Amino acid sequence: MGHLLPLSRVARLVGQSRHVLQEMIRHDTLATFDGMIELDELLRAFPDVKWDDDAEFRRVAEIRDRAFAKRVRERALPDKDVLVARLNEMGDDYAAAKALLKHYGNVMVWLDEKIDEMDEGASMETHHALHSVRAFLLRNLNELPRDAVQAQAVIAQDRILKIMAPTVTILPSGHEFIVEGNDTLLEAALRNGVSLNYGCSNGNCGDCKARVVSGDVKKVHAHDYVLKQAEKDAGTILLCAYAPVSDVVIESSVAGARDIPVQQLTARVKSVEVFNPHMAALHILAPRSQRLRFLGGQGIQVRVNGSGGRYAIASCPCEDRHIEVQIPRRAGDAFAEAVFSELKANDTVEVEGPYGEFVLDEDSPRPIIFLAFGAGFAPIKSLIQHAISLDLTESMDLHWLADDTGLYQDNLCRAWADALDNFNYLPHPPADDLDALLQSIVGDYPDMHRFDVYAVGTATQLERACEYFVREGLHGARWFSSEMTA
Repeated sequence: MGHLLPLSRVARLVGQSRHVLQEMIRHDTLATFDGMIELDELLRAFPDVKWDDDAEFRRVAEIRDRAFAKRVRERALPDKDVLVARLNEMGDDYAAAKALLKHYGNVMVWLDEKIDEMDEGASMETHHALHSVRAFLLRNLNELPRDAVQAQAVIAQDRILKIMAPTVTILPSGHEFIVEGNDTLLEAALRNGVSLNYGCSNGNCGDCKARVVSGDVKKVHAHDYVLKQAEKDAGTILLCAYAPVSDVVIESSVAGARDIPVQQLTARVKSVEVFNPHMAALHILAPRSQRLRFLGGQGIQVRVNGSGGRYAIASCPCEDRHIEVQIPRRAGDAFAEAVFSELKANDTVEVEGPYGEFVLDEDSPRPIIFLAFGAGFAPIKSLIQHAISLDLTESMDLHWLADDTGLYQDNLCRAWADALDNFNYLPHPPADDLDALLQSIVGDYPDMHRFDVYAVGTATQLERACEYFVREGLHGARWFSSEMTA
């Protein structure tokens, strides 16, 4: 078997999403071996990729980072000890390759001598056969394969990526992600939207214990939690304290909505973003020692000075300690008034959650239609960003049906549409005839049975929308909805 590459790294090399590659695999246009892609198969499937130019990859990555509104983060080198370990591993690979080539050279010398030995006293027929074999070997050894230059370029880029961003595979879920910069295994998983179990994230609780199935890791942070000797012998580590040296396979459970416990924490206001007189976003920063675990689409209870409410989270689990909730301004709502007129940076707020099971079905290969009624955009935004971070969705269509709060993050949605080939944004102004609008929307999907639909609105809006979508062919089990909580 030749040079094998993990799917996540192939996606980086060819500038395609993991979902595109998975679709090719499902349709037998890209072959895999134990979930890996062989170099020759990669060159066959992508003959037109310019392997010596990664400028396009950088451009796409920059657009994606801006469009997703993720925090600007340092593209740092790995921890120096981790980098040394990775370079040492590459040195070992290089030495092994050199030794193997030397061995092959010795074998060729032996074959040449053996041919001469067998040729002595041989018949003319045997003489011609032996010299035909020698000529064949020499010709093929001296001629580079047609794609040798491309193969060399791919291997070189693969080696660079392996040093800068090793691939992690989680079992049994099959999640795969890349670890960049100084991230630990846990930080990289959360940044990529993979909800691994964890508690304190600083080495005290042991909740992020996991077993290394294959590959090498290195401890980069001290931890107070004491692992038993039997756990160490089995390859157990704390994900918050270790970084990968090579591509690694980790055995760890990925949390679902029912697996994440309700947490209580005191956070600080990062900023208040007023979109218009009817809608504002409260940006909260969780403490380093107690990040909030949640999935896209879930909600939290927020309180300050005795007032508060339950709101859908509008941010992505991949955004580190940042939590965003969007607050509609309503008469008599003391908390909303505090957000619009009183709260400022560094004020403290009490947070409790997460609540709800309106989350992505990560096992679904189907394209998604998102339907947001007015302020119901908040949890839809969280789901979209979570889907983007997981990079598993065939396509996403966002229908935003405006109310008096307006299309208050219209520019963000247009940025997603500009940056992503598989994202369509379809804004709808306030409509007097909801039935006509819903009929118009479902009429654009003659193949509705292929989709999953995620919708947020009032009970009446959801009931009417579900009726239209199911009538058009949507399977009832593929309708996911949540009533607006505020």
